[in-house]
Amino acid sequence: MPRRFLVTAALPYANGPLHIGHLAGAYLPADMFVRYLRLQGEDVVFICGSDEHGVPITLRADREGVSPREIIDRYHGLIRDTFAAFGIAFDYYGRTSSERHHQTAQEFFLTLHRKGVLIQKTEAQLYDELKGMFLPDRYVVGTCPVCGFESAYGDQCERCGSALSPLELKNPRSMLSGSTPVLRQTTHWYLPLGRYQKALEEWIATKTHWKPNVLGQCRSWLEAGLADRAVTRDLSWGVPVPLPGHEGKVLYVWFEAPIGYISATQEWAERIGEPERWKQYWMDPETRIIHFIGKDNIVFHCIIFPAMLMAHEGYTLPDNVPANEFLNLEGQKISTSRNWAVWLHEYLEDFEPDLLRYVLAATMPETKDADFSWRDFQARVNGELADVLGNFIHRTMTFAWRYFGGRVPELRNPAPIDTAALMSLLSYPERIGSLYEDFRFREAVFETLNLARLGNKYFNDTTPWATRNTHPQACANTLYVSLQLCAALAVLLEPVLPFTAERLRRMLRLPEQALRWENASRPLLEPGHELGEPKVLFHKVGEEAIARQLARLHTMTEQAPMNTPSSTAGAVLPPLKTEQISYDEFARLDLRVGTVIEAERVAGTDRLMRLIVDLGLERRQVIAGIAEQYSPEQLLGRKVVVVANLAPRKLRGLESQGMILMAENPDGRLALLSTEAENGAVVR
Repeated sequence: MPRRFLVTAALPYANGPLHIGHLAGAYLPADMFVRYLRLQGEDVVFICGSDEHGVPITLRADREGVSPREIIDRYHGLIRDTFAAFGIAFDYYGRTSSERHHQTAQEFFLTLHRKGVLIQKTEAQLYDELKGMFLPDRYVVGTCPVCGFESAYGDQCERCGSALSPLELKNPRSMLSGSTPVLRQTTHWYLPLGRYQKALEEWIATKTHWKPNVLGQCRSWLEAGLADRAVTRDLSWGVPVPLPGHEGKVLYVWFEAPIGYISATQEWAERIGEPERWKQYWMDPETRIIHFIGKDNIVFHCIIFPAMLMAHEGYTLPDNVPANEFLNLEGQKISTSRNWAVWLHEYLEDFEPDLLRYVLAATMPETKDADFSWRDFQARVNGELADVLGNFIHRTMTFAWRYFGGRVPELRNPAPIDTAALMSLLSYPERIGSLYEDFRFREAVFETLNLARLGNKYFNDTTPWATRNTHPQACANTLYVSLQLCAALAVLLEPVLPFTAERLRRMLRLPEQALRWENASRPLLEPGHELGEPKVLFHKVGEEAIARQLARLHTMTEQAPMNTPSSTAGAVLPPLKTEQISYDEFARLDLRVGTVIEAERVAGTDRLMRLIVDLGLERRQVIAGIAEQYSPEQLLGRKVVVVANLAPRKLRGLESQGMILMAENPDGRLALLSTEAENGAVVR
C-alpha cells in the first residue's frame, strides 16, 4: 500500500525574485524528494506558495511608492513562473493573500482564542505621530546599544549582529517620517510557548533521525526557555485580527504564514474536486509531513508551528524538517542589498535549468554552508555532465544508429563482463533510493552518476569499435547492455535532471509505463525496439560564457544602490575620531588574549555565533556577530582579543560575557585581530 506524504517547501517572500540560495536551500531538495516518491508510486502532495504579508513587503512598497498589492502581484507571478521553469513540480502553489488563506488563518486564531490559549497584554510600543501608526521593528532605526552603529534596525544590528528590540535603540527614529517616535500603549495577543515546552521537548526527543543542525537549534532554544510570543501586530497590511473593535491589527506574519501550508492544501483539494481530502494530509497520523526549509526557519517549523498545532489540537506534527544550511557565492555570503546573487530568472537567459539543478544538487549545503562558483559550475558541467553522462549516452546512441539500424540488438551468449554490468543494475535503485529517503541528496546524485561512469568503463573495456569487425555478436551484446544502462539512467536521473531525463526517454522511446523506480533494476528495452534519433544532451560551457557571468555579477554589485546599512558600495575608511580620552579611561579596559575552543551558530540568527573562549584563568561564553564572515570551523583554535570586563548582556537568551575585538574594513567586512600571545595575556 502506498505511503502518504505531505511535502512542503518554505513560502518565499513575494518582495523580490529568487536566487540560487533559495533553490539550493529548500526547493531543489524538496522537488528531488517528491520526484523520487512519485517514481516509487507513493501518495504525495507537494505544497508551497508566496508569503505575501509582513514588513519586507510593505518596506518595498514604501520605497517604490506603490501599494503592497502591486508588489505581491508582481513578484508572485515571477516566482511562480521561475519555479515552473526550473521544473519545481508543486501540486499546488498558493498565496497568503487569498481569501481562503485569510479565512483559515483567522479560524485558527479564533480557535486558540476561544480555548483560552492566547494571552492578552497591553504594552508600550513606539508610535509615529506624523504617520499616525505604531512602528514595526524594521520601521525603526537608531543607535545600537551594543556597538554604537547609528543605523541599527529595531530587531537587529546589521553591524554587530545583536538581536534587539525597538525600545533598546538609542535615539530611535521612524523610517517613514524621520521623526522621533513616542511611546503609546497597545494591546496584543501572545502565544505562551512556555506552556508547551515540556510537550515539545518530549516530541523532539523522539526525532533522533533529524539532522544534527536541526536538533542543535531546537535544543538551544529549549535550553534557553521558551517565552511568550506575540501573534498580532499593529499594521494595515496583513490578515486582520477577527475580533470586533480591533481594527488596524493583523496576525503576525510568523503566525499566519505557516498556516499557509494548510490553506494551500485546502485550495488544492478544492481544485481537484475533493474539498475534504486535505484532512487526510493534515489530520491523519499515518501521513508523513516533511517541511523543507533553510536553517533560518528551523525554529519556526520545529518549535513555534508545532506548538501552534498542539494548542489547536487535531493536526499531525511534522515527521521531519530536513533544513539545509546556507549557500555562499564566490566565497561571499549572498546579499540581495548588494546585488551579490545569481538571480534564477536571469540565469535562464544563458543556460538550461538542469545544469544548475545538477551543480546545486552536487554541492548542496546539507550539513554545513557550501559555496557556488562559476568556475565550479563550468568544471562540473563539462567534466561530469558532458564528459561522463552525456558522453556515455551519446556514444551508445550514435553507435546503435550507425551500426544496428537504430534498434536494440539481441543479447546472445553474454560474456561475464556483460552479465556483471546487467547485474550491477539490481543494486542501483535501492542504493540511491535509500539516500533519498535519508535526505542525503548529494550522495544520491553521486551514486546516480556512478552508473554513467560504470557505463563508460564497460563500453571502453568491451571495445565495440573493434569487436564490430572481429566478433559482431560481442559488439551487439555491448550495445544491448549499454542501452539498458541508458534506460535505467532515464529513470534514475528524473529527480535531479527532469528535463534531461525526459529528452533521454524520448530518444530511447521508452514507454511511459516503464517510468517506475524499481524498473531501473532490470532491462527496459526489448530486442528490436526502435530508438529515436541521437541528440547531444549537454554542450560544454566555454570560457567566454563564464567570463560574462563573472563580469555581470561584479558589475551588478558595483551598481547596487546604497539603500540599506549593509550596503557597502562606495565605502571608504571613516575619519579618525577627534574626541580624545585620557589614559585612565583606556586603562579601564581589560583586554585579554584567548583561544576559541567551541563555536556554533546561534539558532534563528544569521550573524550571531556562540563562542567559548579560553582566557587562561577561566573560560568565557561570548556571543559575537561574526557568523557572516566566519564559519565555526574557521574559528576553532583561533587566537582572539576579548574585552573581559564588559558588563554581561543577554542576546537571544544567551549571556555574553565579553566582546571579541574586530577590525571593520571599508566594505563592512569584519576581521579578527591576530596575536601570538598566550591565553590570558594582557593587551596594552
